[in-house]
Amino acid sequence: MPTAFRATLLAGLILLPSGDQIGAVQAPRDTAGLHFFGFRAGARLDELNHHLRREGGSPLRCRRSRRDGRVSECRGVLRPSEEDPRGDLWVSAIDSVAGVMTLSGTLDQEQLEHWRRVLQEQYGRVGMRIQGRQSMLQWVRRGRMIRLTWRLERGAKVASVSLVDGHVLDSWGRSRAGMKPGADKRSAQSRSRTR
Repeated sequence: MPTAFRATLLAGLILLPSGDQIGAVQAPRDTAGLHFFGFRAGARLDELNHHLRREGGSPLRCRRSRRDGRVSECRGVLRPSEEDPRGDLWVSAIDSVAGVMTLSGTLDQEQLEHWRRVLQEQYGRVGMRIQGRQSMLQWVRRGRMIRLTWRLERGAKVASVSLVDGHVLDSWGRSRAGMKPGADKRSAQSRSRTR
């Protein structure tokens, strides 16, 4: 098949409307940019704050690490909705980019099934792992990971979804490996003097 004809055919297939129409072809979804309810692995802190405000949650409160001024630990709260309970958001960010993010809450069985269904529809079915009283589903895509974890605690299900961006963590690890001992402390001290 000539290349120009293939490109035209492919463009026509991708632009077909999606839905239940007979013959409609959908382009494969990009599942490498892992996300859950609008929170994505590797998001910037300003993006996360914007999303929290839009959803009616409380903004992130962040504290910088004393050992490495590039690292911030942040917490926020998600407003409850019809399908989901109040949730807590925890973020570990490097240079204002989320390396690790966890959304957690106490769920009933229906809410837990909703979280599981959303993730499986987006990323496919995976085998469940059980460690003691804790169960887990995990998906990994191109250096990123998303994990649903739940356990029974005092008759309620405590669940969390963790999003990890390995690229952010690897970059931070490489930069730390190249630092001289005490360099992160001197860097933080010089930043505090310039404020």
